[in-house]
Amino acid sequence: HLHQDEGTRTRREAVVSTQSTGGCVGSAIFSGIKGWKTAPVGYKARFHGAITSIKMKAPGHGGNFGVWGLTFASCDCTLIYLRNKEDPWNSIASGAITGGILSIRHGPSAAATSALIGGFILAMIEGVTVVITRYNSEAYKPVMPTVPDMV
Repeated sequence: HLHQDEGTRTRREAVVSTQSTGGCVGSAIFSGIKGWKTAPVGYKARFHGAITSIKMKAPGHGGNFGVWGLTFASCDCTLIYLRNKEDPWNSIASGAITGGILSIRHGPSAAATSALIGGFILAMIEGVTVVITRYNSEAYKPVMPTVPDMV
């Protein structure tokens, strides 16, 4: 029986629900536009085409994003537990592991390629996050107050 930390469980639930919702919303937007463009001429037909496309594709894409989010969050929480440290390397490694896990059924070559891509994408995201954090932290550094000269 593995001990399950409350914070870890909450983090995984939040990631999965956010990823699923984001996947559904994003898919609804893009599927709706595609359904609108490919439908026959006429406002009513285009609207119906957009709604039909959203109904068909958004749930599947939302589920796919949820699976990705759960796999990523599980890998991330596992690495945090094993390394006893929370840093950008956990996210980068989790992205690589997630990419490999989700494409392993296509063979080792596809899994290795997806792992490299997943690690690269997460490295870019973490790099941008570090740069933005450092840039924003400059504004909050304490400044030595200056005393006006009393002459």
